[in-house]
Amino acid sequence: MSYQFYTLDISDHIATVTINRPPVNAQNGPMREELITIFESLGEADEVRVIILTAAGKVFSAGADIKERVGISAGAGEYARNNRIVRNFFDAVADCPKPVIAAVNGPMIGAGFVLALSCDIIVASETANFQMPEVNVGLAGGTAFINEHFGRSRARAMYFTGRSYPPSELYRLGIAEAVVPGEKLIEEAMTYAREIAAKSPLAVQAAKQAFINVKEMPVRDAYRYEQTLTVGLSKTEDAREAQRAFVEKRPARFVGR
Repeated sequence: MSYQFYTLDISDHIATVTINRPPVNAQNGPMREELITIFESLGEADEVRVIILTAAGKVFSAGADIKERVGISAGAGEYARNNRIVRNFFDAVADCPKPVIAAVNGPMIGAGFVLALSCDIIVASETANFQMPEVNVGLAGGTAFINEHFGRSRARAMYFTGRSYPPSELYRLGIAEAVVPGEKLIEEAMTYAREIAAKSPLAVQAAKQAFINVKEMPVRDAYRYEQTLTVGLSKTEDAREAQRAFVEKRPARFVGR
């Protein structure tokens, strides 16, 4: 299937989704709705075990398309509809049952930064600076995402000033897994994707579900929840195959059952 704002390639259980809305991959309503559709489909695709989200051009995403924002009419329900689509756009990535690796090829600004933070793993190019300039255009979205990843002082300084920071800061703070030269970005993301795709897809998806669900739980309840997942996994063919492979000192062959 072809898309207006994205290209999609699936190979060896890895789906690569590439944002392609020149010149700076700014986000508008149709672009967001298309990504929601793509991720809903990939989440249910048995042949896909891990997803890489990257972008064409020199910018990962410059954030919300302000030209579209200016055209929203107050009192006509357009703000409510826009806000719902924006929420669903980020949730489609964050809640996708498959792990999502952001291969950030360039600047990630505002909603573009939030999109990267919605992924499970961030691998960034050395040119992938980040900023939250919402206050510069009279807006104030995204503080919840920033609070989740940064300490109080950095989060508020970043937001109130709209300053741009280098990707090395994401690595230093443990928010990005790796920062590499641009020509090695996809290779690095693929290295992680292949390693994940080689695991039991049932176990990996259960682990992602655990990460999502235990965030708001007390540790005691969270661990009990994880134990129920483990009990369910222990009854699968993949678990039995993993244990046999371990004993026999050979690579496991997972079938997703």
